[in-house]
Amino acid sequence: MAMKQKNKAGKVKKNSVVKSSAAKRSVPQKKTAQLKRTPTNLKKASGKKPPVKGKKPLVKKEVKKAIPVSPLKSNIKAPLVQLTKQPLAATASVPEPVKPKIIKRKAVVIPPPAPVQISNWPKSKVKNLLVSQPKPAEGEKNPYLELARKYNLTLTFRQFIKVEGLSPMEFRAQRVEILSHSAVILTSKLAIDHFFRLCQELRLTVPETMKYYCINEQTAYYLQKYIQYRKRKISYGTGSLQNLLDLIRKNKNEFFLLPCSDAQNEQIAEYMDQMLLRYSKSVFYRTVSADLKDLKSIQEFDILVFFTPAGIKSLKQNFPQFKQQNTRIAAFGHSTGHMVNTLGYRLDVFAPNPKNPSMTGELDAYIKESNKR
Repeated sequence: MAMKQKNKAGKVKKNSVVKSSAAKRSVPQKKTAQLKRTPTNLKKASGKKPPVKGKKPLVKKEVKKAIPVSPLKSNIKAPLVQLTKQPLAATASVPEPVKPKIIKRKAVVIPPPAPVQISNWPKSKVKNLLVSQPKPAEGEKNPYLELARKYNLTLTFRQFIKVEGLSPMEFRAQRVEILSHSAVILTSKLAIDHFFRLCQELRLTVPETMKYYCINEQTAYYLQKYIQYRKRKISYGTGSLQNLLDLIRKNKNEFFLLPCSDAQNEQIAEYMDQMLLRYSKSVFYRTVSADLKDLKSIQEFDILVFFTPAGIKSLKQNFPQFKQQNTRIAAFGHSTGHMVNTLGYRLDVFAPNPKNPSMTGELDAYIKESNKR
């Protein structure tokens, strides 16, 4: 029961009620006001900046660190490091591969050379023969020595031209790398001699894979002087330029080297340009007229054999008063034969021809018929 409280004056206060202990328990306490979850309140509570509207909060991804592997425990696999994927850059459009151009190498048809004028001078017995080549070494096989033994001839070797090989310094000035080529075109024995001479002086070892294309069979067999014939890839023609170019065109992927003299005919190079072949033309030797004062009389010989136009020019320079009369001249090759006609001499023996591709074969047939008389 509630009792009215009296003050010191003894008066009872209005509306004042003495609360008992039971009443105190039953009286509900005031509820504390709860804070709203506003950005400002969150900032005060956590001490962090509130997130900006429209942007997502950055969340750091935990990256697992790789555990270092002890060198003693190489069989323990370390956990792979998980890398965050980055957006790949936009790849540029890959252009389509360009198709290689197919080069068609046309066959070159060489017009037949102008016919050489061969005389019908009466044939007489042959006793003396002069060959405008250097004298072979002792014991060396030579077809002219065999020809002289067969017909009991007096044989003389005398060079009408002087061949001077280029020095290594002069050759290097041409900037031609011999070993960068895969094939060599050889048109004479002189080209063979000076090709291998320069290789030796330059200390170059010719690889066994090198290929050789020779003008005729005799030139190909002359390679035995420097290489083993069976181990090399050697091709040869019948002596004509057309046949040699046909052989070269069949092997169009080769890189050819053409050793020549300073007075080399440009015909081969021109046709190789037309066939779009890869080649290098390089001078390996030069030719000059030799001094023939030791020959007292050139008319004492029955046959004079020449192999180059330069040899015929040397005859004209050393013996300007020479009258041919019964002395017969033999020439090998169309250019040599035309030079004989051009300088006003008479041409009696000519090779190569359909019957005899070599000079010794043609001389054998000519001497055989002449000595019958």
